Amino acid sequence: MGEKQTIQWFPGHMTKAKRKIQAGLKLIDVVVEIIDARIPISSSNPDLADIIQSKPKLVLLNKCDKANKNATQKWISYYSKNGIRAIPVDCKSGRGLNKFIPTVREMLADKFEAQKAKGIKNPILRLMIVGIPNVGKSSFINRIAKQNRAKVEDRPGVTRGNQWYTISNDLEMLDTPGVLWPKFDDEKVGLHLAFTGAVKDQILDIELLAMDFLEAMQKEVTTEFLSRFKLSEDDIKGIQPYELLEVIGRKRGMLISGGEIDTERAANLILDEYRAGKFGNITLEFPEDLD
Repeated sequence: MGEKQTIQWFPGHMTKAKRKIQAGLKLIDVVVEIIDARIPISSSNPDLADIIQSKPKLVLLNKCDKANKNATQKWISYYSKNGIRAIPVDCKSGRGLNKFIPTVREMLADKFEAQKAKGIKNPILRLMIVGIPNVGKSSFINRIAKQNRAKVEDRPGVTRGNQWYTISNDLEMLDTPGVLWPKFDDEKVGLHLAFTGAVKDQILDIELLAMDFLEAMQKEVTTEFLSRFKLSEDDIKGIQPYELLEVIGRKRGMLISGGEIDTERAANLILDEYRAGKFGNITLEFPEDLD
């Protein structure tokens, strides 16, 4: 479709964040990774498997309300086949989070019983929450920790300098800084992260990004997308993404002097409406894509 932008974003503090995760591993019993249910591949840090090694992992497929339900079920089955528990959730509304603590306790039941067998009266299990920036970690912490956000760094065996929360009488949670991919080997990864807002719009050419998004929508068009802009499938077939961007701008009355279309404004509108879930439940990545 012409010019493509290369999206790279790995600030220096991300390296420091990885070191913090490695340092916290010896203190915890399970790693909880939050990913975006619309883009499970792109929103999962590929370095994480090497970092956590044999630690049990629980995946939270966040923003499940904006993802295709059938696709989310495919992902849950995929994780299950690979020995990983996964729960669809929406951290903003709290949907699905009622399953979180019971699942963690179930995963760590053997560890809990082993501690009790050693004579530990009130065993405490510790988990670490990880995720790339803007994936919903803050919303999760606000929901799951509720009002009980006492820091516990002064307890024995828990180092200072990390953000700890008490989430129940037997569970403590370590928050970690968001860690993005060090580089995007696959062009689609950078684009998908940018579509969903995980990469800041300020460092991108917003019109190019909107055109890339429209190109993807031409392949996976939804009825909500068509009705939103009063389009038919015939309207979007066989035209270039820039032309489609102009069509949408014209239909929304985004004109500037001389009747020219304000394509930057139209681009911002398209991405904002996608991120708000106004184009229906759209999943951009599937387990078969890993092949």
